[in-house]
Amino acid sequence: MHLPKINIPKKYLKIGAWVLGVFLLLFLSIGVYAYSKREALLQKMMAKAISKADKDYGLKVKIGSAGFSGLSSVNMKNISMVPKDRDTLSTIKDITVGVKLFPLIFGDIKLSEINLNDGALNVVLRDSLTNLDFILKRKKDTVSSAKSKVDLSELANNLLNEILYKIPDDMEIKNFVMRLNDNDTAALKFSTTTATIINGKLNSTIVVNDTAATWHVNGKLNPGNKNLDVMLFADNNKKVELPYLERKLHTKISFDTVRTKMEDAGYESGDFKISGSWAIKNLVINQPRISSADVIVPDAKVDAVMLVGENYISLDSASTIYIEKAQLHPYLKYTLSPNKIYEMKINAEEQDAQAIFDSFPVGLFESLEGIQAKGRLKYNLDFYLDTSIPDSVKFESTLTPTDFKITKWGKTDLQKINSDFVYTPYEYGKPMRNITIGPSNPNFTRLDEISPNFKNALLTSEDPSFFRHKGFVEESIRKSIAVNFKEKRFKRGGSTISMQLVKNVYLSRQKTLARKVEEILIVWLIENNRLISKQRMLEVYFNIIEMGQNVYGIGEASRHYFSKNPSELTIGEGIFLANIVPKPKAALYKFMSDGSLKEYLFPYFNFIGGTMAKRGLTPVDSSGYGFYNVRLREGLRQYLLPDSVVIDTNSLDMDDEDSMPIVNQEKPSSLFDRITNSVKKDTSGKAATKVDTAKTPKQIRQEKREIKRKKKEGG
Repeated sequence: MHLPKINIPKKYLKIGAWVLGVFLLLFLSIGVYAYSKREALLQKMMAKAISKADKDYGLKVKIGSAGFSGLSSVNMKNISMVPKDRDTLSTIKDITVGVKLFPLIFGDIKLSEINLNDGALNVVLRDSLTNLDFILKRKKDTVSSAKSKVDLSELANNLLNEILYKIPDDMEIKNFVMRLNDNDTAALKFSTTTATIINGKLNSTIVVNDTAATWHVNGKLNPGNKNLDVMLFADNNKKVELPYLERKLHTKISFDTVRTKMEDAGYESGDFKISGSWAIKNLVINQPRISSADVIVPDAKVDAVMLVGENYISLDSASTIYIEKAQLHPYLKYTLSPNKIYEMKINAEEQDAQAIFDSFPVGLFESLEGIQAKGRLKYNLDFYLDTSIPDSVKFESTLTPTDFKITKWGKTDLQKINSDFVYTPYEYGKPMRNITIGPSNPNFTRLDEISPNFKNALLTSEDPSFFRHKGFVEESIRKSIAVNFKEKRFKRGGSTISMQLVKNVYLSRQKTLARKVEEILIVWLIENNRLISKQRMLEVYFNIIEMGQNVYGIGEASRHYFSKNPSELTIGEGIFLANIVPKPKAALYKFMSDGSLKEYLFPYFNFIGGTMAKRGLTPVDSSGYGFYNVRLREGLRQYLLPDSVVIDTNSLDMDDEDSMPIVNQEKPSSLFDRITNSVKKDTSGKAATKVDTAKTPKQIRQEKREIKRKKKEGG
């Protein structure tokens, strides 16, 4: 194919050449003029920047000398930065900075080179003050508007570009020291003896705390194409350790290597998208809130796709988390406006069950370590919370087995409670005594020997769907999330009897995140594989539940409060014993001095009794006296407080969290408050005046001792 020949008249070619020549001459003239004035322009720009730093941030900047070194490089010597009324932040003896000319024409400052000799960055923390807090200072001439709208995608793009533009093509740093001086902990010091970037290749040597360790940050940098691949590791195959975190946050962290990659970044369908990965080898974490032991993750990696929209930030479902041979796809999204919305989805496609168990970090789930299984497992989680309508929170969690079967137990035999065993209750983290759960214990009570009045009362108030659910009640968990969010504190849990039984029988008493997750896993294994019958679970639960100060199980409780066998409990006595389960140590504060119940309890007792009657679990009350005909045995009445003293048992923090408090399943945990309207009355029916409502258990015990002493003196 031949293109047609285009003939351009010579006069137009001459005109074009003349225009181009004039343009080049004008550009050259401006360049020559600017070059001749560049030193003056530099001094003017520096003076303006120094003045602005002082005015806006109270930052005193001094530069000993400055001048051009080459066409586009500036050399500065003896620089210091001191925030007002704070310690010196930074000093630099000698630095040369070069910028790229072409981007400068369009207003972008991109660095071409950095050469630094002898510099220091000192961060000083003194109580609540730091020499970095000037950064948070608002500019005096800045007027912020609550109605102004910020496009998060644009903000993310600009921020990333600012970072990438500051990565030079060539760099050489010698003797740059970063120090952190914290008055709470020992100082932290990083000495960069050398750091270079040559042809996009980064190499550095960093000495930690003079002789503690030597680290290297090496990798490849291509900021123009938005590609980064950087790795941190220590010399001589040693671990990278962060002792400062251990001293400051009581958190021990170490690893062999950590690698960060950014593969691409840019706009896609209106959103700003960042693709990359993060990987770590032989991670060790010890944090008391996570686990009481070292948690070891040999190999973990995240292939991440992050999306930033106009009003949200998310981790896309195309992301994948790899832990050993197991993998899952997370989806996280946080929407800022018009309402704050939290979304989380986890999709773990069906995969080998043993590969999943083998992927559990060592030290995380002690009871399950060494467990072997066959078959396959699949997991899905769907969570959605719009903070403007928290009651509509969505929560769905499903672990689906296929031909799943446990072939070998780990450290703990999950079927051990099918036969006699020894249970050790704990209070305030200390073991109380060993209790044999079996016929050799005279207080052990078989399920068919326990009065239906107690069984029905406890199930009605605490876990009405126990015989129907498989360890979890999603509706209860959903309501708990909504209540806790609205209250801004942990007010209601979502535990079932199955979960409480597992927590107390199989797990340690450390209050850790790992223990809670392990509790959920064990409940699922027991309930979905029918390892223990519901009847046996309930029987064991009734025999280990805490029901007073050093009172455990229904056998001990029925004799302690009423001098009866569990089979002889009346409706009122059954409701009372079920009522004290959430706060067993508050039991005696619910009685009048004559052993009868305080009147404020009557609405709750009538509600539970009426509910049981409607369900056909107990006769309808026809006496007019209600379901609260309860009398404490006479031997315990000597320990009761005078009737004039009213104790708000709901506000007393009297119970160990591990003592087995069950939270109501299909109603708020404050069901008791809702029914009684939180009104405490004396026996005359009038609202009682609270006496020392802020009394601690210690104060109450002192009052009891004083009452006993006066009785003895009077006798």
